Amino acid sequence: MLGRLNHVAIAVADAEKAAKIYGIAFGAEISATVPLPEHGVITVFATLPNTKIEFIQPLGADSPIAKFVERNPDGGIHHICYEVPDIIAARDNLIKEGARVLGDGQPKIGAHGKPVLFLHPKDFSGALVEIEQASEIEQS
Repeated sequence: MLGRLNHVAIAVADAEKAAKIYGIAFGAEISATVPLPEHGVITVFATLPNTKIEFIQPLGADSPIAKFVERNPDGGIHHICYEVPDIIAARDNLIKEGARVLGDGQPKIGAHGKPVLFLHPKDFSGALVEIEQASEIEQS
């Protein structure tokens, strides 16, 4: 059910500045800056050969990561994201096994234009986990 690691997210005060360092130091391809108002963040991705690093910056004072960045002004790892082949089946199975899905349990569209859900860190060894629909589900 669990697919490949899609990205590691680092919360920072300035996503463009943080990503630029990865571009210069590691030769990573840097994406455009994308505001995601529904998630309360601004994102920039650094693409590496085997995964991506997502830099997330608070989008306004009410951002869900604003306090995280306030406590970690130099930035810090915020979450890890795994791909799943069917986000609804994954959600239902995770709930059945006792995991808690954050929010209302309904997927939202994430930075890659695909449905995502977040899972409670207390259920995953202290790590905030995001699951992302790997591709479109084929309708029979």
